[in-house]
Amino acid sequence: MDKRIRRLGIFLALLFVVLFLQLNNIQVVQASRLDNKQGNPLTASSTNSEPRGLIVSRNGTVLAKSVPIADQYHYLRQYPNGPLYADITGFDSLIYGTSGIESSYNRYLVAQPNSIKSLSDIFSSQQTYVTDTVVLSISAKLQAEAAKALGSLKGAVVAIDPSSGAILAMYSNPTYDPNALVSHVGSKVEAAWKSYQNDPTQPMLNRAISRAYPPGSTFKIVTTSAIFDHDPQIATQTFPNQTQITLPNTVNTLSNYAHESCGGSLAVLLAVSCDTAYAQIGMQLGAQNLFNEAYSFGFDQTPPLDMPGAAPSQFPKASSFARNIPGLAYSAIGQENVSATALQMALVGAGIANHGAIMAPHLMSQVRNYQDQVVTSFVPKLWKQATSAATAAQVTQLMIGVVRNGTAQGIAIPGVEIAAKTGTAQTNLVASSNLSASGSENWMVAFAPAQSPKIAIAVVVPTQKGLAANSTGAQYAGPVVKSMIQMALGLS
Repeated sequence: MDKRIRRLGIFLALLFVVLFLQLNNIQVVQASRLDNKQGNPLTASSTNSEPRGLIVSRNGTVLAKSVPIADQYHYLRQYPNGPLYADITGFDSLIYGTSGIESSYNRYLVAQPNSIKSLSDIFSSQQTYVTDTVVLSISAKLQAEAAKALGSLKGAVVAIDPSSGAILAMYSNPTYDPNALVSHVGSKVEAAWKSYQNDPTQPMLNRAISRAYPPGSTFKIVTTSAIFDHDPQIATQTFPNQTQITLPNTVNTLSNYAHESCGGSLAVLLAVSCDTAYAQIGMQLGAQNLFNEAYSFGFDQTPPLDMPGAAPSQFPKASSFARNIPGLAYSAIGQENVSATALQMALVGAGIANHGAIMAPHLMSQVRNYQDQVVTSFVPKLWKQATSAATAAQVTQLMIGVVRNGTAQGIAIPGVEIAAKTGTAQTNLVASSNLSASGSENWMVAFAPAQSPKIAIAVVVPTQKGLAANSTGAQYAGPVVKSMIQMALGLS
C-alpha cells in the first residue's frame, strides 16, 4: 500500500514539474512569439483598448493610425488609402488577428505604460500609455504610381533599392480594404471576410510575395550569369539562326516566340530573347550548374522579408533532369517547373545592379518612440552573393542591349541608361472566364540608371481575361516599369 502511495506521489510530483515547465515555456519563453503571432485575436482585442502606434511611409505619409471611438474598445484602427497599402500594412482585427506589418512589428505598435511620469501623472491614479511609430522604406509616390500604372490589370509590382534591399514599392492587384476587417461590429467584419475569401479574384492574395509564376525569359538573366560563372566559352559562341530545335531523345520541338528565326552572338541572343539558343545554352551548362546559379540568386529559399507571407521561388533539383534533358532546355528559359515571385525577380535584378550582391529585402526603415528618438533601425545586410562583380558587369551590359536594340526598347528614356529583360512565359492553362486564350505570364525586370542604380523593379501581369492574343511582357509589364523608373528618378 505504501509503495503504491509513494509511486502515486512521485507520479504527481513529476506531472507537476512537467506542467510547471510547460507553463513557464508558454508564459515566459514563447510569450513574445505568441503575442506577435500572425492571426492572434487575443492580442488584437487586448490592444484595441489603447491606441496602437502609427505606421508611416519613408516620407511620413500615415498608412495606419488609431482614432478615438465611443465604444467599449475606445480606439478604432484606420487605414487611410487602405487598399493601396493593404498588402503591406495588413490589418489588426478583433476577430482575425493581425497580418502584415501589423503582425511582424506588433511588439512596437502595441501601447506600453509610460515609465516617464509627469507631475500630473504622479498625483493621478490613471496610467498613461505611449506608442512607437514604425517608419517603412516605402515611397508613397512610387506606391501610388505602381497602382496607377497597373490600373485594372491583375498583377504585382516590386521596386527595391539595390544597394540596401529597402523595398520602395510593393503593390498587388486586385487588392482589398483592411478597414472592413477592423470594425468593432463583428457581423460586419465576418461579412467582409467572407466576401473577400469567396471573391474569385482573390483580393487578399499578395501576388507580389506569395504567388509564384513561371518567370519566362526574365530567368535568362540567371542563365546568362551562369554562362560567365560556369562555362565562359559559351559567351564566345555564335549560334545559328533557327526557328525551332528538336529536343534530345524526342520528336518534340521547342520554338521561338511567334516562330521567329534568331541566332548570333550572346548579345544578340539576349536582346531578342532567343529561346532556341538559350535552350541549347541551358543544356550545355548542365543541370547542376544551372541549379547552382539559381540557388545563388535565391531560388528554392524563402527571402528573409520582415513580414509574413513571402513564398520561395522554385528551380528543379539537378537530379530531376537526369532523364529529362528537354525539361532542362525549357527550365533555362524560365518555363517547365520554374516559378518565381515578383519579389524574387526584383531581387535578381537588384543583385545584378548591386555588383552581384543581393541585400536582404526589408520594409521597416526605423522605429521611433513618442519622443521621436530612434528605437531601432534596419541595418542593410547581405543575403546572397549571387555572382561576382565581374559577371554582374557583363550581364548589365547585355541587359542594356535589350533596351537599346531588343525587346525592351519601349521603356527607353532619353538620357537614362536602363538595363532590362522582358519575359513571356507560355502556360498550359485552359481558357475560361478568368483567362485569356493566349495563356502567358507577362514580365519585365529592370534597373536604372544602369551604372549607378537607384531602383530595381519587377512587374508581372499574369494570364487573365482581357489581354491581347499573344500578349508579351514588353506590352503589359513594360509601361509599368517605365513609369516607375520615371517617378523614381524624378522624370515624370
